[in-house]
Amino acid sequence: MSTIREERIELAGFGTRALELEPTGSAEGASIVLLHGFSDSADCWRPTLAALAARGRRAVALDLPGFGQAARLDREAPILPQLDAFTAAAVAREAGRSPTGDVLLAGNSMGGAAVMRAAEREDLPIAGVVPVAPAGLDMARWISIIEGEAPLRWLMRSPLPVPEVVVRGVIGRMYRTMAFARPNAVDAAAVSSFTRHVRSKRDVVRILGTGRRLVGELGNPFELHRVRCPVLMVWGERDRMVFATGADRVLREVERSALAVIPDCGHCPQVEAPEHLAELLVEFAAPVAQAAP
Repeated sequence: MSTIREERIELAGFGTRALELEPTGSAEGASIVLLHGFSDSADCWRPTLAALAARGRRAVALDLPGFGQAARLDREAPILPQLDAFTAAAVAREAGRSPTGDVLLAGNSMGGAAVMRAAEREDLPIAGVVPVAPAGLDMARWISIIEGEAPLRWLMRSPLPVPEVVVRGVIGRMYRTMAFARPNAVDAAAVSSFTRHVRSKRDVVRILGTGRRLVGELGNPFELHRVRCPVLMVWGERDRMVFATGADRVLREVERSALAVIPDCGHCPQVEAPEHLAELLVEFAAPVAQAAP
């Protein structure tokens, strides 16, 4: 039985938390690096890590700068270049521990944008990338949608301090309804993990501010002609935050690209369909490894 080990590390000057999956036997294939989406944390990958463990894969999920237990972003600098530096450092670190000397890089939403940008760099030891509903392609007006939710408007307008239990309740209900195809079927532990890092009105203000900055940078964040590694895009069939039509551009412009759609799934397959996503990761990694020189 593989175990998930939690540890503090530093990448590109950012202190962060890593959830390390180390198989008990000899690991097969490239190590897998997992990056979460906006306002989330490495914890969202726990169900997928468990599914990967059953398949004997080595993997690590990381808190991205500004979220979870990672160090804060520099508020005076653009966000995407900071995520680029962090992602590059994560790839370099894990490649040195990978059985193949390179990594499979996967990310959801904001993390999906980060892995797509990393794929543009020929200097990084990346075997392939799996952007899961990547931000920066065909997105809903997600910050406007979030800020327009009535419970959040009430929370932000409250003249009195709002207890943590109320803040987490509001954020948890929004997370369920916006991120998943089947809100009532989502594991309560996943919702609790998401809200654990959004405990106060101050946290909400900070995260929304980061989101507004990020939206401005996601207008045209990719240079897809630079991508040379294999790309498998994954979408939930019922994603309401980032639309699968965004995959069309990648399929046109990236030679070795493909799309997999998970039925009856929303924006976060790593939570809602972890077995299916883990199988896609492992299946994608096999031909990538065979094609490597």
